[in-house]
Amino acid sequence: MSDTGGAMERLMAALQAGNTRGIPPVERWNPDFCGHIDMKIAADGTWFYRGTPIGRPALVKLFSSVLRKDGDDYVLVTPVEKLGITVEDAPFQAVEMAVEGEGDSRSIGFRTQVDDLVQVGPEHPIRFEREAKGDGLKPYVHVRRGLWARLTRALTYDLLALGEVHEIDGLAQFGVAAGGLFHPACPASEIDGL
Repeated sequence: MSDTGGAMERLMAALQAGNTRGIPPVERWNPDFCGHIDMKIAADGTWFYRGTPIGRPALVKLFSSVLRKDGDDYVLVTPVEKLGITVEDAPFQAVEMAVEGEGDSRSIGFRTQVDDLVQVGPEHPIRFEREAKGDGLKPYVHVRRGLWARLTRALTYDLLALGEVHEIDGLAQFGVAAGGLFHPACPASEIDGL
């Protein structure tokens, strides 16, 4: 993976020249693909450029605002340039959770490491995946445009503590009810193995 001559400088200039308030309409931008830059989002949500963590939270927030998923690839997009980056797991980490109520009417909200706020519901569902190592579960919440946030380990425990069993298509499923939906995690018969 190599930078294409000055790609980071051009990206920074385009971001600083544009309106960076809110989330830009990256889904409407279709510039040419300009190659990959040596930028990575680690599994713990840390952003790296050329192997060094990006230490300025404001800069990470700026980059995250122009992040888009194209198929299986993650790209940073401006009106004039599209650059590929590497994402180890999910581009965001859910670092804070707020819960109100119980059952299907329960409201669960999350804050990501870049201060995106999402409330679980039809537009922001929760999904679960099996850990590659062991049998644990990895929960994710949809943030925007096909971009997901993985919950931190502490939030995973807090979320799973809210779990309950519902019958779905004749099968007992363990999951979490929130935002008027039931978000299945695994068959109830597998709970003891987690």
